[in-house]
Amino acid sequence: MDFLKIENLTKVYGKGDNQVWALDNVSLTIQKGEFVAIVGPSGSGKSTLLHILGGVDRPTSGHVWLDGTDVYAQSDEQLAIFRRRQVGLIYQFYNLIPVLNVVENITLPVLMDGKQVNEERLSELISTLGLENRKNHLPNQLSGGLQQRVSIGRALMNSPSVILADEPTGNLDSKNSQEIVELLKYSNRKYNHTLIIITHDENIALQADRIISTCDGVIVKDERIRG
Repeated sequence: MDFLKIENLTKVYGKGDNQVWALDNVSLTIQKGEFVAIVGPSGSGKSTLLHILGGVDRPTSGHVWLDGTDVYAQSDEQLAIFRRRQVGLIYQFYNLIPVLNVVENITLPVLMDGKQVNEERLSELISTLGLENRKNHLPNQLSGGLQQRVSIGRALMNSPSVILADEPTGNLDSKNSQEIVELLKYSNRKYNHTLIIITHDENIALQADRIISTCDGVIVKDERIRG
C-alpha cells in the first residue's frame, strides 16, 4: 500500500475573475521512508502542496491519504491531533517561541499533546543536533543555523511519520545549509520517516531520492535519482 497518496488534489483561492488555481488536479504517491525534493518557480504551487500534505490548509477538492487515513475526512479537532502526531513541519524562518529555551521549544509539541516528554528521545535528539551546550539558551542567543537545528528537533520530537520542510536552508549560508541537509538525511535514514523538502537549491534537490518539479499548479516532471 502506498504510504502517502494524493489524488486529484485541487486548491483554488478567490472567486470569479480573481480565482487563482494554486493546484490543478495533482495526483502522486510517495513511499514510506522516501526522501523527496519538490522544486519549481515561485507561485508554482509547491508550498500549497506541502501545506495540504501537512494538514495545514484544506484542499478545494481531492484526497490525501496518509498510511490509509483519509486526512481531510477528519474534523478540525482530529486534524489538529493528526498534525501534532503525524507531521513534523520545518520552516525557513524557524518559528521558535522567543521566550522559550532550546529544550522548551523542542518539547513544545509533546506538551501541547498532553503527553509526558520522552527524556531518552529528547537527550538523543539534542546530542544528534549538537545542542548539548545550548539547552538553556533562548532563540535570540543562537545563530540561524542553531535555531534551525532546534526547529528540526521540535519537528522530530513527537516521532512523526512525515517531515515536511519548506525552504529549510533559505536563510542560511552554504556551510550551515549543508549541515542542516545532512541532519535531515541522517534523521530520514535513522527514523525511516518520509522526508519532503521544498527547495530552490539544485544541490539540495540532487541529494534526494526523487525530484518532483511543479509549474502553474501541476506536476511537470517526476524523476527518481536513486533508490
